[in-house]
Amino acid sequence: MHPVTRFEALGLTVGTHQLFVALGVLVAAVVVVLESRRRGTWGDEMLVAVAGGLVGGALGMRASGFLRDPVAVLDAGVAQVWQYGAKSVLGGLTGAYLGVVVAKRLIGYRERTGDVFAPAVALGMAVGRIGCLLTEAPGRPTSLPWGVVLTPEQAASIPQCPSCAAGVPLHPSFGYEIAFHLLAFAALLRLRDRLHRPGALLTVYLAGYAVFRFAVEFLRDNEVVAVGLTRGQVYLAALAPLVVWRLAVLVRDERRHRAPSAGSAVPETSVPETSVPAASVPETPVSEGTPA
Repeated sequence: MHPVTRFEALGLTVGTHQLFVALGVLVAAVVVVLESRRRGTWGDEMLVAVAGGLVGGALGMRASGFLRDPVAVLDAGVAQVWQYGAKSVLGGLTGAYLGVVVAKRLIGYRERTGDVFAPAVALGMAVGRIGCLLTEAPGRPTSLPWGVVLTPEQAASIPQCPSCAAGVPLHPSFGYEIAFHLLAFAALLRLRDRLHRPGALLTVYLAGYAVFRFAVEFLRDNEVVAVGLTRGQVYLAALAPLVVWRLAVLVRDERRHRAPSAGSAVPETSVPETSVPAASVPETPVSEGTPA
């Protein structure tokens, strides 16, 4: 585990987790600019939306820690908990989404921006999770060959981690998450010009991450709070109906877009009449007295 990163040439010591979170935010911002320019939507309105997402994400990430342990806020104070308290990626994503919505409402910007933010969030999460991989509890014990083995010093440096025993292979749960976000980023780039409903990319990404995160929680060493589930799983289960509804609407709209409309139905194939020159048809003489 590497809790701090030292820049010897500059004489600086920076928290590893904070460093990679900052790099993840920077990468996400660059992708937003590039993607919005590609779509022709970059401007002051998008800049406000990005700012709203950053503020909302920071507040959401910390607010979840306050809700998890409100007694710590009363004992240590808001400033202390804000700096050193628990943080939640799920809370950060929720806060970022709400922050973008609020920022757009304040300036009257009605364009859908989810398709711009989805690949940016995926790549930013992949970078930010490197900090988690290097500093936080890896996961539960495993017999797989890629298990992470901690030294006694590393195991002792991780608080509230019952599974962090020295010499025991542990699931690299954050490594799994990094791989998921990189694959999601590649898939979103492939789908960005194939889905037609505005905001479809964000719906697909959030739905996929919700399913993945619910599953990977069984491999992490997080506290079980109810019916064998962690806080993250309980939160995701509560949001499941909304996610399913959004996916159902997306699938319905994509099918309607691909189905031919009634006005563009293929006309029936008609067989053209064979025209025969009149001169080529012999006239049949009609004799007098013969019924015509």
